[in-house]
Amino acid sequence: MRAAQSCGLRRSMCSSDVAPGFGDSVHENGFPLHQSAVPHRKEDEGNARSRPPGPDSLEGPIHTGSLSEQLEHEFPYRPQSDFPAQIWQTWKYAPESKAFRFAFRAPTVSWTTHHPNFAHTVLSDDAALSLTRKLYGSVPAVFDAYAALPLPVLRADFFRYLVLLAQGGIYSDIDTTALRPATEWVPARVPRASYGLVVGIEADPDGDDWQRWFARRVQFCQWTIQAKAGHPVLRAIVANITEETLRRKREGQLDDVRDILEFTGPALWTDTIFAFFDEQSNGHNTHNENITWTHFTKLTAPKQVRDVVVLPITSFSPGIGWMGSGPDNDPMACVKHTFAGSWKPKLKAPAWNAGWTPTVGGQESQPKD
Repeated sequence: MRAAQSCGLRRSMCSSDVAPGFGDSVHENGFPLHQSAVPHRKEDEGNARSRPPGPDSLEGPIHTGSLSEQLEHEFPYRPQSDFPAQIWQTWKYAPESKAFRFAFRAPTVSWTTHHPNFAHTVLSDDAALSLTRKLYGSVPAVFDAYAALPLPVLRADFFRYLVLLAQGGIYSDIDTTALRPATEWVPARVPRASYGLVVGIEADPDGDDWQRWFARRVQFCQWTIQAKAGHPVLRAIVANITEETLRRKREGQLDDVRDILEFTGPALWTDTIFAFFDEQSNGHNTHNENITWTHFTKLTAPKQVRDVVVLPITSFSPGIGWMGSGPDNDPMACVKHTFAGSWKPKLKAPAWNAGWTPTVGGQESQPKD
């Protein structure tokens, strides 16, 4: 299955490319909102994020081979292609629902404001389920894994990789604010055909007790990601999560997930990116030097490694007041994450930085309510 072609629509998805139910932007209380991929039902407003049901039927031919090979066949990577002009966001309720948080409306609008020619899709949990079923109909193991995940945070993590692998574009959490257009994230001197993935640094702590606060010494954030469809990093992480989920399901280990950071979160995301760097370096680096966190610590400007551009911590984490992060008005600031909610409890800030209160492990996921 190929990435969706441009439909000439602004701020909406083409229903023929993705799923029925997509429509043009609507307006409510002065805010441009975006219809979900499935019709909103009134009873959804009172529903908690329960585990989605398994697939009723999956469409499309089934291809043999390893899971990674199947994914490569369905979503081929075309490095020379453009980045899709598409923004993806999710929350448990659709924007037209009365249950959609008012606090998220201004951040959501910021993405449309800075990207007036992009399609901007905000998906409810039900819409994300429907879209995943459609996109991965030819690779049913992927949807089986997605539907089996027992926690909302796991499905939220997995979905961002799934939608970017299949469709490409930008994924950003619902509690993020766009500060500048994506066309300005990477310097214009860098040819856009030379890279297919843009990530930012979430954490670069230098205290001796950094492992108490973060999963990795330098950690890449996954609340905002830009990618071309089919990128090998996305293919690798989707295959990893799918296979691990189904293994745990077979062995009865899926209902007690405690390693979210390692299972679907920024630890796995970071490890997958570094694995890609090392795999590529074997063919491009005559010294076979491994790419490690030392190549990115104290980063103050975008850095390209292979076809991945890594942005400094200020780009996606401005204004946090430590680890070298600049203010919100810094020229390198691109996206503001407000940390409006978290699935983890707060801890006291480390002694070496009393001005900021991180979460356990450093991951802030989609807001709880």
